[in-house]
Amino acid sequence: MKYDQGWQQKYEDMINTPDKALSHVQPGQRVFIGTGCAEPVELVAAMTRRAGSLANVELVQLITKGKAPYADKRFAECFTINSFYIGSNVRDMIQEGMGDYTPILMSDVPELLNSGVLPLDVALIQVTPPDDRGKVSLGISVDIVRSAAENASLVIAEVNPNMPWTHGDSLVDIYDLDILVPVDEPIIERESHSPHPISEKIAREVATLIPSGATLQFGIGRIPGVGRVPQAVMKFLHKKKHLGIHTEMISDSIIELIESGAVDGSRKTVDRGRVTASFGMGTKKLYDYIDDNPLFCFRSTEYVNNSNVIGKQKRMVSINMALEIDLTGQICSDSVGGRFYSGIGGQVDFNRGASFSEHGRAIITMPSTNEDGTRSRIVTTLQPGSGVVITRGTVHYIVTEYGIAYLHGKSIQERVMALISIAHPDFREQLFQEAVKYKYIRPNLSGLGDRFMTPGEEFMRTSYLLKNGTQVNFRSIRPTDEAHMRDLLYDLSQETIYYRFMSRQQRFTHRQIQDFVYIDHRRDVAIVGTVPEAHGEDIIAVGRYYLNERNNKAEVAFVIRDGWQNQGLGSFMFRHLISIAKRNGIAGFTAEVLRDNRRMQAIFNHSGYKVKSSLEEGVYSFVIDF
Repeated sequence: MKYDQGWQQKYEDMINTPDKALSHVQPGQRVFIGTGCAEPVELVAAMTRRAGSLANVELVQLITKGKAPYADKRFAECFTINSFYIGSNVRDMIQEGMGDYTPILMSDVPELLNSGVLPLDVALIQVTPPDDRGKVSLGISVDIVRSAAENASLVIAEVNPNMPWTHGDSLVDIYDLDILVPVDEPIIERESHSPHPISEKIAREVATLIPSGATLQFGIGRIPGVGRVPQAVMKFLHKKKHLGIHTEMISDSIIELIESGAVDGSRKTVDRGRVTASFGMGTKKLYDYIDDNPLFCFRSTEYVNNSNVIGKQKRMVSINMALEIDLTGQICSDSVGGRFYSGIGGQVDFNRGASFSEHGRAIITMPSTNEDGTRSRIVTTLQPGSGVVITRGTVHYIVTEYGIAYLHGKSIQERVMALISIAHPDFREQLFQEAVKYKYIRPNLSGLGDRFMTPGEEFMRTSYLLKNGTQVNFRSIRPTDEAHMRDLLYDLSQETIYYRFMSRQQRFTHRQIQDFVYIDHRRDVAIVGTVPEAHGEDIIAVGRYYLNERNNKAEVAFVIRDGWQNQGLGSFMFRHLISIAKRNGIAGFTAEVLRDNRRMQAIFNHSGYKVKSSLEEGVYSFVIDF
């Protein structure tokens, strides 16, 4: 972008030094500080230098990434922090009661300012130099900065040639600013770090829920010890196609995702072909990438976080983080046990918008334990003082490093079983027994708590890509699969039922279905092949073996939903069961196969292992030695 090279002479009467500009701030005023990495650092420093002559100045901010020199106990009488989202630079002050937090949906903040409910005396912001038309750009932070600049009585702007010129709603007329402070300093940078291994595990699970053609939001939160899971998800999306972006914040991670070819925005319903965001936080690499780049569209918070706008996007997928969830589905994101940690941010806005979206998915991610592994983040009841951000009535997907639970429209018992299944194994039995105590689950299930203890879950996980591009994910069977197993069994053709069970049975008892999902993991193994659906997932294949401890061989059997047969799933599942069995020290498999079931016979005969078979009364008995 070509700036007006003579702008300082043209607007000379508006220009001040930082200290002179901040001399206009008076005791008792309310001052807004620009967002994130666009924080006007020189203006903040000048304001802090005036601390001795100020008192009761309320500093309003969304989130800032500077050093926040004002957030010091020495200045407690001078400055009061009022943050809509608690960042690390002010967290200690707020948690000690020397600063304040305003819990509010991000989409509601602009109206708070527009309506005069929270009047602003001064706005400290950062902009680009003006162009020949007298327009400046808000650069990497449009978010609530635009609303603050429109409503503050006095607008003081750092004018910095290092600020990227962004497209969208970022332009402001220079005469809508009151004081200009020229600076030439680097924009604050936020380095990207390699994802934590737990974040990567969660991210890999989340990626299975994201179809090509989806529009994505990546939440701004982070959790101690594991970092920002939403940002980690991008690493696993490079093979997707026609993705779109509609999100509050973008970071450096967006560059690789775009350059992989996964993002083109061609399937977006709104802002087609463009990456829509309200602010950016990253390094100079990101700032150079978005500078005067028409691919990016920076819009204000009242647009980006509007649930109705979000809901118009088809296949809208929101990805956010939580600190704690109880077994009924209540989600805490901004606080735990009365200690405020972050903020509501855009989580509710995007959770609601994604649920409105056609084929949309609202996802909450969370590590299964706290930082040192001593406490489960999935709890029977929330800690006293914990604030609920997403209610049990509006929760959809929960993802930990141990899997995915879909809760929306599910009963309390179904939720309990689903969440225990993705809790850390060390806490599952305790959670189960507490759930029994609270009458969350039927008394007749009280003796099955140990069945949640699935050993070796990680190595049971794998995936298989069909020729049509569909990815089938395999994992250990869970107690929560009861309803899906029932659906699978009753969807099978009579021929498939006959081949699998060697009978013409028309119905399956409740006990029979439970026997499929409540297995003794010390002896037996059962895996399921699943595909994601709007309601969670569907089971399309089941494979299992039953160990005979006398000869250390296991009887193997599997079944595939009719519409998914003849696509290689049977052979793949058999190979996967063999790898699990060999890892568990099992010597071989046995199987009983009807004479007419030639496809199953072919799988065994072409397994590459030593196979013996004998035919008796129309049934082949196979022995497969490893």
